Amino acid sequence: MTTAAPRSALSTHEVFNQPGAPTRDPWADDPVLQGVLGADPELAALGAALGSDALREAARDAQTRLPELRTFDRAGRRIDEVHFHPGYHQLMALGLEAGYAATAWDGTGSHLKHAAINYMFSQIEPGVCCPMTMTYAAVPALSADPALAALWQPRLTARAYDPSRRPVAEKSAVTMGMAMTEKQGGSDVRANSTRAIRDGEGWRLYGHKWFCSAPMCDGFLTLAQTEAGITCFLVPRWLPDGTRNPFTILRLKDKLGNKANASSEIEYDGTFAHGLGEPGRGVPVIIEMVHHTRLDTAMAPAGLMRAALAEAMHWVRGRTTFQRKLIDQPLMRAVLADLALEAEAALLLALNVARAFDDPGARPYARLSVALAKFLSNKRAPGMIYECMEAMGGMGYVEDTPLPMLYREAPLNSIWEGSGNVICLDILRTLVKEPEAAAQMHARLDAARGADARFDAALDRHRARWPGLPPEAEARWFAESLGTLLAASVMLADSPVAGEYIATRLGAERGSIAGAMGAIDAEAVLARA
Repeated sequence: MTTAAPRSALSTHEVFNQPGAPTRDPWADDPVLQGVLGADPELAALGAALGSDALREAARDAQTRLPELRTFDRAGRRIDEVHFHPGYHQLMALGLEAGYAATAWDGTGSHLKHAAINYMFSQIEPGVCCPMTMTYAAVPALSADPALAALWQPRLTARAYDPSRRPVAEKSAVTMGMAMTEKQGGSDVRANSTRAIRDGEGWRLYGHKWFCSAPMCDGFLTLAQTEAGITCFLVPRWLPDGTRNPFTILRLKDKLGNKANASSEIEYDGTFAHGLGEPGRGVPVIIEMVHHTRLDTAMAPAGLMRAALAEAMHWVRGRTTFQRKLIDQPLMRAVLADLALEAEAALLLALNVARAFDDPGARPYARLSVALAKFLSNKRAPGMIYECMEAMGGMGYVEDTPLPMLYREAPLNSIWEGSGNVICLDILRTLVKEPEAAAQMHARLDAARGADARFDAALDRHRARWPGLPPEAEARWFAESLGTLLAASVMLADSPVAGEYIATRLGAERGSIAGAMGAIDAEAVLARA
């Protein structure tokens, strides 16, 4: 870790007009986030830790010194373990001790606060979010079995990190993963072929899972076929007698991004499992976990965009070209203002959804809005992050900056927990099966009427185009339109630059690329970036 200033006077030239790495606190330097959450000493302390040189170095190590699969010990016995760099464990400990998995459940915080923690972590090292998100999301699913809940839930919400290989009863803190998809089905989990056979009070599983992220978790929620149909199970990694449950890790995925997090292909071969919920009702049981992981897949792109925007803003404020600071050049300001609007809308929309998770009466709205936010923000993120990269020129394209990591990460949350088409079809199903979700959504949109005529007109156009459900082939268009209207309504409630968002997303004609728009109040937008 560099502590002394580097040398700028080199033998052949002097290094100048090259902004150094930004020093950034993801809490203290984010007025939009603070405006929603208010004063919070715990979040302030977490932001300071994540912004420190030590944690950024740990994140860099976790991203570049990749997880290593160790299938056998020296004597040839199977161990099926993944070895991580200490930086990974340092970040996991920081997140879990800060309440990433606990604050929504232990009475000390909320889903809103959980979402803020996810948002800040996503800016520094998003890979570790996967196991912490699954641990958070498993808590409500376990309520399907009181005995399992009594054993696992207190340890999932323990505000501690214990990566030791021991049975759950011997640990004060545990993590939980999820293994659903198989080669032949993917998102169509009802096509799963993994079988479950009764074994006393438990079950034995036989089959495979094509994607199992964070395979060193203490337990996994998984799906398998019984005589009653697809059923949910809890698979412990370590059995009560201290032996290893058969859990064969075939290989680690060589992924585009999310490098710090190990994702694997696994096989069950007589693997012990506890049934969770009624046989044949596996999808409704595990959907509780999926519903909560979706909150984080809606929140994470806002964090990625915020991190990219901060890097770009730092660069343009410190870089001079053609006798002017980049930030003072009108075209650059237009591009950055457009990008800043995207980042702010994604953040406020996701926080609005998180608030709904805290309100039992708003559960139908949460079910629909989390899908809309996940779809819209994740579709926006790759292009937005690329434009931040381009604003930095060649510097943004090299691994010395976080931009390549952020760009590789950008597609993940759109694919995880339902890719774009799956989410759009789920939105249509929700509107059919849960009329209250549609009613709550439309009530919120109607409540925003009167603040901006352009919003009112856009809402009228949407409803005229789709007075009912759209044809399936138009589901993406429908979801983008409804999601943008929802984001605009949230901006109207929470942001002084809502007018600029509406003008560039719902108002006058504009181009399809960043900065291709008419004049807006870029000064007001960039003051919040």
